[in-house]
Amino acid sequence: MLAVVEMLAAASVAAGEAPPFSDQTLVDVRAGRATVVGDERGVAVVRDGELELVVAREARGQGVGSALVAQVTGPGAGGATTDPGASADPGASADPGAPRLAWAHGDHPAARALADRYGWTAVRTLLQLRAPIVDTLAPVGLPVGYGLDAFRAGDPEDEDAWLTLNAAAFANHPEQGRMTIDDLRAREAEPWFSGDDLLLLRDESGALAGSCWLKVEDGTGEFYAVAVRPDLQGQGLGGVLMRAGSARLAGRGLTAAALYVEGDNEPALALYRRSGFTQHAIDVQYARGSGR
Repeated sequence: MLAVVEMLAAASVAAGEAPPFSDQTLVDVRAGRATVVGDERGVAVVRDGELELVVAREARGQGVGSALVAQVTGPGAGGATTDPGASADPGASADPGAPRLAWAHGDHPAARALADRYGWTAVRTLLQLRAPIVDTLAPVGLPVGYGLDAFRAGDPEDEDAWLTLNAAAFANHPEQGRMTIDDLRAREAEPWFSGDDLLLLRDESGALAGSCWLKVEDGTGEFYAVAVRPDLQGQGLGGVLMRAGSARLAGRGLTAAALYVEGDNEPALALYRRSGFTQHAIDVQYARGSGR
């Protein structure tokens, strides 16, 4: 099913839609850690209690999405093999082991209607912000004693230090803070990954103080993860890392810079707005209720 998942995801992106699956979901599908149901008309992926799905453009409006949701949330969801084009009963009893969260990437009206039909409630928003990339930039302005260098892919010292920083900086983040060495190395193997695009900020002692990870793909330079060590937060290092990332993206022929941020993270939103970012798209996470 991996080929089908990747084919449908690529087709959606090519049509100008938001990617239907997160990077971590694709990592878990490739590693066999996710449940995938469906066929070429549409697939649903369940991992860690979360659901993501996509329906082929030519199959939309035919009940495929509804059937996929019923298949992964209804009785016997774990081993169901029903036809995704079959009829679905939104009133059926939910399997207690079925996903309780679902992502709608791009906040499509059809996704909102599907969530409403099944009694799912919006509980979280993730904003995608974008900014133009300019070649004339202000100096990065490193604090005295601090230095920047590139991440050494495959080097245990850099990998361990970065994972420790990431876990601390994103301790309250439900996805980013849980990244493991296997997750990191899976991303190192991606075609878009470059150690030169993972900037490491070191303090006077040489310890990792922060990082700015860039993902350059399809003409866009994404600020994939910007992390500051908790004991150094509030000292302007986030702005330093943003300027360093912008400098790294300049002159590469990219159309825009992008990043994702929680909709209620006001300090981060303020930083990114000062850096010239404005809202581009919305992802919505839904939680399954008791039904109607």
